[in-house]
Amino acid sequence: MLKWILLYSVMIALPAFGQTQRIYVSPSGTNENSGTKEKPVASLHRAQELWRALRSQNKDASIQVILRGGTYYLDSTLVLTPEDNASMQGVLFIMGYPGETAILSGAQPLKTTWQNWQRGIYRSPVPAAVTIMDRLFINGQQQVLARYPNYDPNARFYHGVAADAISPERIKTWKQPAGATVHALHRAEWGGYHYKVTGVDDKGEAILEGGWQNNRQMGLHPQNRFVENVLEELDTAREWYFDAKEHYLYYMPQAGNLPATVQYAVLKDLIAIKGSAKAPVKQIILNNLQFAGNARTFMETKEPLLRSDWAIYRGGALLIEGAEFCYVSNCVFNEVGGNAVFVNNYNRHVNIDSCHIYKAGASGIAFVGSPDAVRSPAFEYNTFVPFTTMDFEQGPLNDNYPKQCDAKDNLIQYIGEVEKQSAGVHISMAMNIKVAWNTIHNVPRAGINVNEGTWGGHIIEHNDVYNTVLETGDHGAFNSWGRDRFWHPNRRVMDSATTANIGLVTLDAITQTVIRHNRFRCDHGWDIDLDDGSSNYRIYNNVCLNGGLKLREGFFRIVENNIMINNSFHPHVWFKNSGDVFTHNIVTTSYKPIRIDVWGKEVDYNLFPDAAALAAAQANGTDAHSVAGNPQFVDFAKGDYRVKPGSKALAVGFKNFPMNEFGVRIKRLQAKAAPVPLPKELYSQKSGTNTTLTWRGATVKNIDGLGERSATGLPDEQGAYFIKVPATSEAAKNGFRTGDVVLKIENAKVRNAKDFISFYQEHAWKQEVKIEVFRNQQSLELTVKK
Repeated sequence: MLKWILLYSVMIALPAFGQTQRIYVSPSGTNENSGTKEKPVASLHRAQELWRALRSQNKDASIQVILRGGTYYLDSTLVLTPEDNASMQGVLFIMGYPGETAILSGAQPLKTTWQNWQRGIYRSPVPAAVTIMDRLFINGQQQVLARYPNYDPNARFYHGVAADAISPERIKTWKQPAGATVHALHRAEWGGYHYKVTGVDDKGEAILEGGWQNNRQMGLHPQNRFVENVLEELDTAREWYFDAKEHYLYYMPQAGNLPATVQYAVLKDLIAIKGSAKAPVKQIILNNLQFAGNARTFMETKEPLLRSDWAIYRGGALLIEGAEFCYVSNCVFNEVGGNAVFVNNYNRHVNIDSCHIYKAGASGIAFVGSPDAVRSPAFEYNTFVPFTTMDFEQGPLNDNYPKQCDAKDNLIQYIGEVEKQSAGVHISMAMNIKVAWNTIHNVPRAGINVNEGTWGGHIIEHNDVYNTVLETGDHGAFNSWGRDRFWHPNRRVMDSATTANIGLVTLDAITQTVIRHNRFRCDHGWDIDLDDGSSNYRIYNNVCLNGGLKLREGFFRIVENNIMINNSFHPHVWFKNSGDVFTHNIVTTSYKPIRIDVWGKEVDYNLFPDAAALAAAQANGTDAHSVAGNPQFVDFAKGDYRVKPGSKALAVGFKNFPMNEFGVRIKRLQAKAAPVPLPKELYSQKSGTNTTLTWRGATVKNIDGLGERSATGLPDEQGAYFIKVPATSEAAKNGFRTGDVVLKIENAKVRNAKDFISFYQEHAWKQEVKIEVFRNQQSLELTVKK
């Protein structure tokens, strides 16, 4: 609220730039009015005509457009160009009236005359001019497009999935298969796919159009899929279906309560700020506005990004392109159909500040440049521009990309409702982007994603990112790729090229990216995941609450003074000359190396949980000066992981940093955020035969003595003993039973409860983890799915 008051105060003082002109807009106004407070106009488009007339008389005028409370149903995108403001002397300020809620909606009201049809379903004729309905709002609430399986708010994937969603047997029950929509996870759970059914073949199988939403083509997931927009699947309250041929809207109300108001989504982009590098739009401020009611865009998500898993739609409820010194503050993006904010191509000093992004269909905020600014771009994982034709100049080819832009103090939650290849904040082909003081939680994939190294210089700081990678896999709360010019899908080619010329690495990642003072949690991957080739990073003063930190085949990463709770450091397939540094960190399990023959420039001066973990590291030739012991956290239960005086961590150079500087600082947004899931136990400090740990609701302990050996039928005291598995626990859902003893995880022998937790954490990123269990005096294999 303080920020809003300060902004409003600035606007009141705008006459210092020149005389401020004010235009009022109200749903109860008329477009024949003059736009005064007493006689407001009715639409933003009419207000635009008025302010453009003012601007033509004085290009440096400051104009304040004030929207009274209510809903504004936009019949077309409001496009703001240099004609609206190209001056650094004046400002165009579009704001909601203080204390009122001004909603910009991409939906249109629909008059209905409901008739009782059958099975508790009502229908209403729809005007012939209405040909498409993507989303329906009844009494202001979004409804569920008829689907199979039915919508389940507690289901993990897509609110409900079924392997037989488009089976020939089910399709036979549909009168009109064409027009149905299929949503599915990627086969490897790297995002998702979306298709339209265009017909049925001679085998009774759906003919699908789509699938371009993922840049790593592997096909649909065999189980995690659902279908929607089928009349025969309309079988529960709040479901609806639009028959575009017969022009009928079908709806099943709750308890026969017919809708009072109905709206349907029409527009995809609500406001578009559109300029260019040569003619930028300048100093437009959007404040205290709510964006809602726009259409979904999953079938428009077609453009592949540089060798990542992503494809994108360059649009959103708010699209910003070719802008300078523009500011979006205190806005709400309420269940928008696709991306909330898309900052596209050339942009400088664009700030997204103090906004609430809730249940966006795709990403929260995206900063994405143009591939025409990239030297020798490649677009698919397996493609590579030959060295004989590669451009070896460093940095961007032109300035058609976002630079020096911010996303700050935003609450981004429950996004990726439709599109699973999404992120709270996404960065691609951009430079010097600051992502700071945001709270990002409950997302299907990464909270923050950096698509490639072009061109670095980002500052990722003071963010609180948790409940991440909830519907996908092999990812992190923070994720990055670095498949830049030096990167090749054949490791041998990459080895020889970078050995011959290490300068290839920073042709694109020209400036160091810094990740500092964040708190991350991922239970289905890594807290910080620097994947394929991610290079030129400095990572310090971060808390990793569960998933640890991974560095895979990149260069020049400095990782120091971080804390990894119930996990550790995951170095994967490093280069001989990586130049990587890992020092002064606290790890609470053994390192988790994969295919590591060399260990970078320096791995030393770290704190390990025990002598065995330290010895394992030293056997690899690292950590000669590291130590082992209890880190002595100030207050583990409350998430205060500063260490006490006398902690061995201090002896190896670890320095305390604040534990109360994560996430959004705006009180009203803090109140809307979900609680941070702090770890309940520090597993590494559990010791002794009677040690008990908690895993997915089950109580696990070491085998202790002859009595427990006899009870379980074991020949020795090796394994992790599940002494209590409540029927409602996640462990029970994964197949565990009271009395089970885990003997192996992915063929690694489990000696005790701590081994079980440690080994499981090592494999938690996988779609499935194979666990050997001893039950009823015989071994069996359980497959634990994420």
